[in-house]
Amino acid sequence: MPRFLIFIFVLLGCTPGSVLVARAWGENAAVWPGYVASPWFEEQTREICFSPETRAIIVAPVPSHFDPNRPTLLVVYATPNGNSVEQTLGCAAVEGLDWHFDIQHAAAQTRMYRESEQNRNVVLACIQADSLSWPAWKAKHENSSAIVKRIVDSLRLSIPGKEVQVVLTGHSGGGRFMFEFIDAVDEIPAYVERIAFLDANYGYNNELQHGEKILQWLKADATRRFIVLAYDDRNIILNGKKVVGPTGGTYRASYRMIDSLRSHVELEESKLGEFDRLTAMDGRLATLIHPNPENKILHTRLVGEMNGLSYVLTLGGSNKAQAGQLNGPRNYTEWVQPSPYEPARWHSIAPVISPRSGTMESGELVAKLQELSLGEREQQVIDEAARGNVPDFLSQFIDVSTQATGADGVEHEIVFRVSPDYFSVGTDKDFLRVPLTPRTAQHIADLYGCVLPTRKMVDVIYRQAATKLAPQPMTEDRESLATFHQHHRMIENQRSEKDRLQLVAGIKKDVVITNRLMERPNRVAIYGWHKVDGTPIQPLTTVHIESYVDYSHGIRLVDRWATADGTPMLIQDVLRDETLCELLSDEGPIQRSKY
Repeated sequence: MPRFLIFIFVLLGCTPGSVLVARAWGENAAVWPGYVASPWFEEQTREICFSPETRAIIVAPVPSHFDPNRPTLLVVYATPNGNSVEQTLGCAAVEGLDWHFDIQHAAAQTRMYRESEQNRNVVLACIQADSLSWPAWKAKHENSSAIVKRIVDSLRLSIPGKEVQVVLTGHSGGGRFMFEFIDAVDEIPAYVERIAFLDANYGYNNELQHGEKILQWLKADATRRFIVLAYDDRNIILNGKKVVGPTGGTYRASYRMIDSLRSHVELEESKLGEFDRLTAMDGRLATLIHPNPENKILHTRLVGEMNGLSYVLTLGGSNKAQAGQLNGPRNYTEWVQPSPYEPARWHSIAPVISPRSGTMESGELVAKLQELSLGEREQQVIDEAARGNVPDFLSQFIDVSTQATGADGVEHEIVFRVSPDYFSVGTDKDFLRVPLTPRTAQHIADLYGCVLPTRKMVDVIYRQAATKLAPQPMTEDRESLATFHQHHRMIENQRSEKDRLQLVAGIKKDVVITNRLMERPNRVAIYGWHKVDGTPIQPLTTVHIESYVDYSHGIRLVDRWATADGTPMLIQDVLRDETLCELLSDEGPIQRSKY
């Protein structure tokens, strides 16, 4: 099996400039780059914080239990309203623990399914909006559908190995995430093999062609399945009032969908235990609705107590012996972990670079990118980043330290870790530094578990850089890809190959974060490009709109974990702290540390 060297972990306590540990990605690696070992079930986990305001935890088998020569099934599970990722993944109920941890058990039910799946690897990605409500998140973002599509694509591309197929599922308000994905496309992508709404299809809308898209997708491949699990919620009473209004609830949404589909397919009615079942297309389209004669609240019971997730994962597959019957008791209890996920606490403050799943050298990449529009070009760069098509030397993050006296009058110290050069795509021997718009830069930083620097951090990085090169300004075609490439070659002609292992500065202006973006939120902030005497060519400015990018811009990735006064802290928390912010900011506290 091919192996690719990925340099990963920056060890706690390393001194600035220390040699980093190299680990080969492969079946014998302890974990993939960017992942941390879980204490349970021979798994590894990774947390990704996407912009805007979304985060995911990925749960995968450890490399020794992941066969890169087999296809992989990625289960994308959108969290319900009011539940975090950790609560949705679930754990054993213990005294004093929030009851939300014991109602869904997405991790345990997926584990049970993984154990029975003999032909594919199974990976779970549970994704949450920071507001704990996908409908509320959608209301804040005009381009919500495009963001959701990009998140799913990035998650899929970040998984190594062969073909990666997707199960799109979710509970309650998580259905909004699922419909946003469907709304983002004219045709549901071929990589989606199963869509399952777990009492989550409130947003079904005939006017948005949801039914037409689903039927077209189902008809294109006999292995695809569409499943709706719901119950009659019309007459539920809570605190003396009906839970849903006269037109709301999943029961009514389900029958809006059913009535629409009847004109296109013949639905067969039957019973499955207590459930009313309607199926079509040899059972590949299935709705299962509990009549709920006692008017109980079955909303979360459908998922956890009735084994809903394991049922929809296995329905129609080859693992019927392991499939959860659609009723209680829970059949996955042996797969429940004893305590909540804490990937941030388990994290060894390591920068995140994806396992390499393909290479594209700079010559080939430039030829491909120059034919694309700016938006298409940057999407291609995001895809290359997600695939891990990044020079290995960029993964050798370097410690940078600085001290400052805080508002408390005490001197504090911080060690933060930075990529040795600006973001590039390609291989060690043939790569290209790619200037990017700030939103794309933020997306890539999020994907790698990193942040963008402040003005003060840029100055600190320059002072401690082992290789300081003289700026090479250009004046013509500043925004063209050809100029990007020409400037990259000029930089390479200034230094030797051995310098790649050192921290380099003086070659680009940095895209930075600043409080000025609160006043001008649709701008790009740039700063730096220091001369050899240490003075920056570019003062901090937000004069350009966010879609502007030229050859001089560079993206420096900073590990989001730092060590402040000996304690691991997130960079964003340091920037918000009224005392510690002086370590990284010359503007006082920075509340918004992202584009």
